[in-house]
Amino acid sequence: MTTAGGPARALGRGINLGNMLEAPQEGDWGLRLEARYFALAKEARFDTVRLPVRWSSHAAATPPYRIDESFFQRVDFAIGEALRHDLNIVVNMHHYRQLDGDPLDAKEKPVDAQAGEERFVAMWRQIAERYRSMDQGRLYFELYNEPHNRLTAQAWNTLLARTLVEVRAADPGRFVVIGPAGYSKVDGIDTLALPFFDRRIIVTVHLYEPHEFTHQGAAWVRGSGSWTDTPCCDEDQRAQITRRLDAAASWRSRNLRPVWVGEFGSYERADHASRLRYTRFMREEMEARGFPWAYWELASRFGIYDPGAGAWRGELRDALVAP
Repeated sequence: MTTAGGPARALGRGINLGNMLEAPQEGDWGLRLEARYFALAKEARFDTVRLPVRWSSHAAATPPYRIDESFFQRVDFAIGEALRHDLNIVVNMHHYRQLDGDPLDAKEKPVDAQAGEERFVAMWRQIAERYRSMDQGRLYFELYNEPHNRLTAQAWNTLLARTLVEVRAADPGRFVVIGPAGYSKVDGIDTLALPFFDRRIIVTVHLYEPHEFTHQGAAWVRGSGSWTDTPCCDEDQRAQITRRLDAAASWRSRNLRPVWVGEFGSYERADHASRLRYTRFMREEMEARGFPWAYWELASRFGIYDPGAGAWRGELRDALVAP
């Protein structure tokens, strides 16, 4: 597989360890982070794991917004396991609901509304300082997952620039992954403003089109119950995908920045044959354009592994990684 940009090329084929550390509290969404998941990722021949992390549920509400040491150790464990299995790992910040202006999840505690951005920057300062000695070729930082709502393009561009200054002060050589506002959709990539002279940045986009197929029956998506039995992938659905991939490739060429498709996937309510067609088509089209990617996700309701049965969903896995 060929990709544009050395740091992006190294990401290769990836898998998200979803519904673990980005739950309000670990275990709330049915999964806990386990060593076996890193071994499974390596067994399936993935190059990278992406680790979504809800830091905001584990940091103090007042300055200096100290991150709880026991939670830091959970992330330490994840990084150690990834490196031990010769995997890249992308550590992000995920689901800071109050920063986006979204309703809080159960067990989340509000903080001073005026402190959200200061707290975000302070958490990243701590993360960068803690991991600055870790392998720069394997550990990547991702500033924030899917900024949206209150984080308009203008607000997000301002905050990412401010945060990047703090990360660079502690860890100037680390590759940092950044996506656009508007849920990191390809449609918003032209709104992303990045520091021109910082070339150690990888841009991420998420691609879940056709949405009525990939999210049919998903309880958190309004109206998704009416999408049940939506198949994939007809000519129009394929065009929804390829049009966006072409737009991302064009942006990459114009801006000379590597692009990573950090999330795509289909919910378990879709029929199995359609999921296989969609997954294989996505993989082939991304790789034809030289995009590294990470599937959402390993072991929950989009997943390619059944943790209860201790078994792969083999055809779905093979659609991603089989020769």
